[in-house]
Amino acid sequence: MTKNLSTPGLYNRGPRKKEDLHRINEKIFAPEVRLVGDNVEQGVYPTAKAIEMAYEQGVDLVEISGTATPPVCKLVDYKKFLYEQKKKLKEIKANAVKQLVKEIRFGPNTDDHDVDFKLKHARSFLGEGNKVRAYVFFRGRTIIYKQRGIDLLMRFANAIIEEGVAKLEMEPKEEGKKVAILLAPKGKK
Repeated sequence: MTKNLSTPGLYNRGPRKKEDLHRINEKIFAPEVRLVGDNVEQGVYPTAKAIEMAYEQGVDLVEISGTATPPVCKLVDYKKFLYEQKKKLKEIKANAVKQLVKEIRFGPNTDDHDVDFKLKHARSFLGEGNKVRAYVFFRGRTIIYKQRGIDLLMRFANAIIEEGVAKLEMEPKEEGKKVAILLAPKGKK
């Protein structure tokens, strides 16, 4: 037995109607709205009057803030409004600081010279604006030296903090076979 794909149901739902992100024109149900925008006197108007003003200007009445009392609406072309919002979001995203987390791994028996070498790497990572996650990994029976690992991480953190390069964002924390700390670059004042 074959299924008829042309009948409505599971297989043929048709195109989905995309809901608008904002209420516009007749979809605004509040009895009165606070009107803002270009070419309009700002104030509180009955919704029907605001919609009429929008039609006279050839634009849409768009609800900006539906939670305010009364709701704030703007007279603007809705497609243009959406385009400008999308453009602003894209600009904000482009200007956002992308902060990476760089990792530095130690063993519980890491020598002082190796710690100094890894301090140099941590300074450069922090100088670039990245966070540094330093951890001691315990392999096999070395888990019995957990306190030694915590001491090593605290010496590492104190050496960087004393230089004024970073601040401790996360105290030593056990994560299975690891003990980790997180250092963040100090903000420029």
